[in-house]
Amino acid sequence: MEEEYIRVINITVIGVISWGLIFILVRRIFSNYSFDFSTRIVSTLHATVAVVLATLTIQDWPCPVYPIASTSSLQQMETMAFSLSYMIYDLICSHFDQVLSIDNAVHHSVCILGFVAGLCYRKCASEMVAAIWITEISSPFLHLREILKEIGYRDTDLNLAADVCFATIFSLARMVGGPYLVYVTMTADNPILIKAMALGLQLVSAFWFYKILKMMRYKIMRRSMPNTKSD
Repeated sequence: MEEEYIRVINITVIGVISWGLIFILVRRIFSNYSFDFSTRIVSTLHATVAVVLATLTIQDWPCPVYPIASTSSLQQMETMAFSLSYMIYDLICSHFDQVLSIDNAVHHSVCILGFVAGLCYRKCASEMVAAIWITEISSPFLHLREILKEIGYRDTDLNLAADVCFATIFSLARMVGGPYLVYVTMTADNPILIKAMALGLQLVSAFWFYKILKMMRYKIMRRSMPNTKSD
């Protein structure tokens, strides 16, 4: 067990350093674009790899969240350490941006606390890895819509398509898969801290779901206005 914790620590430390070096490289390549542009490229890379790693840890495809409240496998712990390293890097990186987002800092701090708690308890990894999958599956499309705006595709059909993909995937993952995950986490024999974080994550998801609905309503109405005038 001690060797497993050493491996988790190594993955986390090496991961933080690696994410920092990747960001520096991306920043040099896309030096003509904003700081936010580079962070979104790195975040998209993390989200893509995290979803793949989370998928590979599934032990029972008919019931992907199971076994509930079970002892974490080494692969699950490695997956959590991978995302933990990114969260630590991104929290540090955000302090170098011109505009510090308090919401983002709080979100990352809570995620870091959750990963550390899950790794220390060495329990409920199935639920936590499922949470990684649910929260990161829509992230590439979230960043794509902002990247498209910066490279000159604001208010285009391509940008609208990215908006629709993001809104659809976010809604299905967070508002369908999310409540189910919260239910099984709350009803299982999990530590109270993990239960509280599962509930908190769902509340945050519901808040963002509301904002996404307003955003899509505004965009669709805005796109339909020229057609209305031409009629």
